[in-house]
Parts: sequence; C-alpha cells; structure tokens
Amino acid sequence: MGLRTRFVVPALIGLALMLAGCNWQAADNQPPQSAQSQATATAPITIAGDAASPAVAQPTLTSPGADAIGVPTTGTVIAPVTSTSPSPADAPSAAIYTVREGDTLSAVAAQFSTTVDALMQANDLSSPDIIFVGQTLKVVRSEVAASVVTPASVPQKQTTLVALAATSISKPTQPREVGASATTPTVAAIAATNTQPGQVVVNGVSYDAYNQAATKQHQWFHYSCEFDAAWVVLKTYGFEVSMDEQLAIVGVDKSVEPYYKDTADGVFIYGGDVLNSYSGSYATNFLARTTGNSMRRVFEHYSLSVTPVHDQESLEAVLRRWELVWIKTTADFKPGRPSTWVMPDGTTYQTVLGNDHAAVVMGYNSDGALIRDVLGPTSTNWQRQYEYLVPWPKFLAAWASQSYDGLAVAPPGAR
Repeated sequence: MGLRTRFVVPALIGLALMLAGCNWQAADNQPPQSAQSQATATAPITIAGDAASPAVAQPTLTSPGADAIGVPTTGTVIAPVTSTSPSPADAPSAAIYTVREGDTLSAVAAQFSTTVDALMQANDLSSPDIIFVGQTLKVVRSEVAASVVTPASVPQKQTTLVALAATSISKPTQPREVGASATTPTVAAIAATNTQPGQVVVNGVSYDAYNQAATKQHQWFHYSCEFDAAWVVLKTYGFEVSMDEQLAIVGVDKSVEPYYKDTADGVFIYGGDVLNSYSGSYATNFLARTTGNSMRRVFEHYSLSVTPVHDQESLEAVLRRWELVWIKTTADFKPGRPSTWVMPDGTTYQTVLGNDHAAVVMGYNSDGALIRDVLGPTSTNWQRQYEYLVPWPKFLAAWASQSYDGLAVAPPGAR
C-alpha cells in the first residue's frame, strides 16, 4: 500500500512510555491463585491529578496486606443530624434526637451521657455505622455512661455517610473506626434504618451515589487489570474469584501474540479476538488485554445481572441503583494514543496503545466519577490513591478512548 511502517516487536515494549497502563507486578511474582496480598486503603479521597510519569521507569510497589472491603477512612461512619433535643444538662432520662450533618452515634452518646450500645438497643440498630440525616433517635440516658463517656472521648475527625437505600440488598462490610471489628448489616437492618433517601457524605464530600466496593491493592500481574477490577466487583458481592478462575471463564486467544505497527494511517495493534477472549501475555506484553464483552461472562457465571453502559446518563442511573460499574479506561485517566485493534478475522476495535487500564466506578457527584483503582501508589505515580474522584471531562475523555466500554453489575438478587 506504499505506507511508511515501523514494526515493533513485544521484546522492545519495556522502553516505551506506554508502559504506564496496568503496570504493576508482584515482587515475588506469585501465581494469581493467591489473594493474600490485598489490604484496606486508608488514603483520603482526592481528585485525580496530572502528575508527570517517568517515561521508562517500571513501578515499584508498596507493601500489600490482607483482603479487605471498605472505604479509605479512619473516622466513624454515620449520618448527618438536625438537633431538636435538649442540651445534655437539661436532658431527661429519655429524649428524641434528630440526626444532623456531622453527627456520629458515639458523639450523640457522649452528648447525652449514654453509650453507643444503649442507643443501638433503644433504636433497634444493627450497626453503629448506619444512621442518616433527619433520622430520629430515642435517647435513653445511662448513669453509668455519664462517668466514662465525655465529649473529649469523641474522635475529632469524623466521616459522614448516608445509610444505604431501603431497596438495596445486603452490602459488604461497612467502614468502622480503626481497630473496631467489622460487621455486615443485613438487608432488614439496612431497610429499617434508611427511610429517607439523600446524598451520601464521605470525608466531607457529597455524592449523588456512593457504593461500597472492595479494595484490592495492586494487580496480580503487570497487565491483568481487567481481572483485578472484576475481582473488586466480585469480592464486594461475596465471591472470592482468582485470576486463574476468571481466565478459565473468559478464555485466552493464543493465535497471535499482540504486536503493533505505527503507520502513516495510525497505530494498528494485531492480536487475538479481544471481543470474546483475552489476548496476550498478562505478565510481559503491555498490549495484552480484553474487553467488557468477554468479561461479562465472568460476572454472569456467578449469576450476577450485567448491563452494558456506554454513556454518562446510563452510568449515573445504574450507580443510583447501587450497582458497581466495571470499565475500560486509561491509567490515571490520562490521554491515550488512539489505536485500532485488528483481530485475526479482520474485525477492528478502537482502543489505546499503551496505557490501557480497567477500573471500577463506585459513585459520582456533579464534579465527577468516583473510582476504585487497583494500581495504588507506584513509581509512575506515588500519589495515586485506591479511591479518587475524576472530573467528568477527564473521565469521559479517557472512557471514550476505550470505546465507552462499561459493564454495570448488580448485586446478587437485585434484578
């Protein structure tokens, strides 16, 4: 065709800037069956930045811990409140308190010289972490608590979180104070405590939707991000699924080890059928990847309902239904070099060259989309959090570069 072409083999991939995507590998290179290296994130929610990434450097890792579910918070999770109750000095042995923003159950207990357990029992609460703005609490004072519970004992930094919707099914472990044991509220408990819908407030930030999501620190391999992101969704819904198990469901197309050509007409990646399988070496080939059309089989294998999502309106709608959304995007939501994936039968798919990535959308507000990311801090971005808000223009641009590839996955029995 007379085109000027540069052929690039996978052996040269380690020298390119494109290695920014899905680029973490365990130090000991343990097989994917082990999920013992995941831990709860405790970093604050931040807006994704545009810090420059080294062009050649491979990321180094932070020390992993144990599997955990939760949001990055060190404060007690509770809901906001409007106080119509008397002051502690004048309060009778029983009072009615209306929850307002900034309250915690422990703070209310301290204010009325009672205990969290007494409040939970009086109000039939199953978890100290679920109360909401406008909820009325029956306060029964405790003379014993008066001598041991003081306002000084209440944590200075609080985190607020509106309770889950009454229509939601059982959710994963709720975040608690550091050192506290975890509990999982039941469907009945969630429904009983949440009678008034409203915005979720986490670390002082309001969200139109905020869905709990498991935290997975780092990927299994350099380019296994699709499976790591799927692990987040599955773990949140109660399924522990290894990468090997996911691969067995998706399948691997070994007919062509992906390579690319940089031509005058653009970049073309030649590889396997990514619409129906995974293509490439997830340990060594930065071009290796798959798509949502393949990954949906993993979720459906566990009888989870899956809906393709391809625009902001649909994304927001499913997030308000308390669903998590698996997406293909770019690492750190930075611009990717447009590329055309060419499959063995000639079918093409629009994607990016080197910073291909997968993540989970867990919420949103008017400013942007809230992301659960499995990369975390690496040498390509030490500031990267496991949970962060991405401004809508930046989010949509990165998502568009991956053909708006998204899957809304409903909790078990939700639809």
